[in-house]
Amino acid sequence: MRELTDQEIARREKAEKIRSLGIDPFGEKFERTDYAADIKEKYSDIEHDAFESMDDTATIAGRIMFIRKMGKASFFSVQDKTGKMQVYISINDIGEEAYNLFKTADLGDIVGVYGKIMKTRTGEVTIKCLKYTHLVKALRPLPEKFHGLTDIEERYRRRYVDLIMNEESKKVAFMRPKIIRCIQNYMDGKGFTEVETPVLTTLLTGASARPFVTHHNTQDLDMYLRIALELPLKRLLVGGMEAVYEIGRVFRNEGMDPKHNPEFTLMEAYLAYSDLEGMMDLTEGMYKSIAENVVGKTIYNWCGNEIDLGKPFKRVSMVEAIKEKTGIDFKAEMTLDEAKELASKHNIEVEDHFSVGHIINAFFEKYVEETLIEPTFLYGHPVEISPLTKKNKQDPRFVDRFELFIGGKEFANAYTELNDPIDQLERFEDQLKERNLGNDEANDIDYDFIEALEYGMPPAGGIGYGIDRLCMLFTESDSIRDVILFPTMKERK
Repeated sequence: MRELTDQEIARREKAEKIRSLGIDPFGEKFERTDYAADIKEKYSDIEHDAFESMDDTATIAGRIMFIRKMGKASFFSVQDKTGKMQVYISINDIGEEAYNLFKTADLGDIVGVYGKIMKTRTGEVTIKCLKYTHLVKALRPLPEKFHGLTDIEERYRRRYVDLIMNEESKKVAFMRPKIIRCIQNYMDGKGFTEVETPVLTTLLTGASARPFVTHHNTQDLDMYLRIALELPLKRLLVGGMEAVYEIGRVFRNEGMDPKHNPEFTLMEAYLAYSDLEGMMDLTEGMYKSIAENVVGKTIYNWCGNEIDLGKPFKRVSMVEAIKEKTGIDFKAEMTLDEAKELASKHNIEVEDHFSVGHIINAFFEKYVEETLIEPTFLYGHPVEISPLTKKNKQDPRFVDRFELFIGGKEFANAYTELNDPIDQLERFEDQLKERNLGNDEANDIDYDFIEALEYGMPPAGGIGYGIDRLCMLFTESDSIRDVILFPTMKERK
């Protein structure tokens, strides 16, 4: 059992004192009528002297963040979800009994205040307390430093304290759902239907990733937490829903860093009778809609880069981008041995399952990816790394796929969807061959999906968005842990 500090002992004693007064130290329902930000906005332009003739009142509730006790009168601040409100409290206004109750208050306690709205000589909108209500005694003190938790790991572990102390964390926490609501409104306005698909699955499909494995006791069956949303959504296109999207958690049993978390939020969308160009237009419009309707600006400072979302997004093929950086033209036909020789000369490690397409992708990741700072649609991926994508008509070594890169990081992945069941089965079989050669991220064969395609899936465009990374950009956060309220953390040692 942890030993209590002197402050914690004192707070427990105060809680018992409050209880002895017939008051529950952990409170009950309280009728609040107003929020701090709304009061400040409404009365900010009214001069001090004008309040003398006004009799406006408000009832607020929140956490005490500041106290300056001055004998028979004091100032303190109450913080609710919108911000802080200063309160003036006097024994002459609320009486001795209530004022003595107030004197048991500590930083972090939650209270209710009813009072008259006024403005101090320094121009700060303030509530003159006429009724003070104790709601909750905080048994632990808040962090002493003004800016809250100084250990960044502790900020993520104890997000509840971080949100109390850090205005920027609170701003991000409230902006994220606004961004997601904007995306939903945008997609709904484009005629899409939001759906839900299973989180538990028996097959690894839709992405190249290592899974989390669980077990279904009733069926005595090993199952996976989904790594992507793709195949169930495409089944809905077969069923005639035509334009569908899902925003949901996916799980990949991989490393953690400032841009990756093992569980994260993905959005995938599929549009019948569309293609790669349609997905580019949908994506650029969505980003510009968030910038305009949620944040109100087009230029962002993210991870040391200035990103301008107001300009048209660039479009470049993977082989063109590699040629620009290395001088190597992978558009020309070449054998695997020739590609391996180029890889060796350019310090690229070739794994056993690599084909020419894998080597092209390795060149991109080493020499190009981090240089794509301005929003860029990079298209024309090798067929070997895109098992669910239609081949390009002009050059079947490549597929109709793009990734959106911003600040050197991938933000979205889109296809002209493969709807040929015969071709799809061959791609799945190639994935199994890769697994046998050591690629533990290769996809399973989903025979039910093949059957669905045999009923006919309309030509379609599809795309997946990393919602956490998108939120990082719009909140100008450098770490994914800043935009996930409860990120996965290593255990304390």
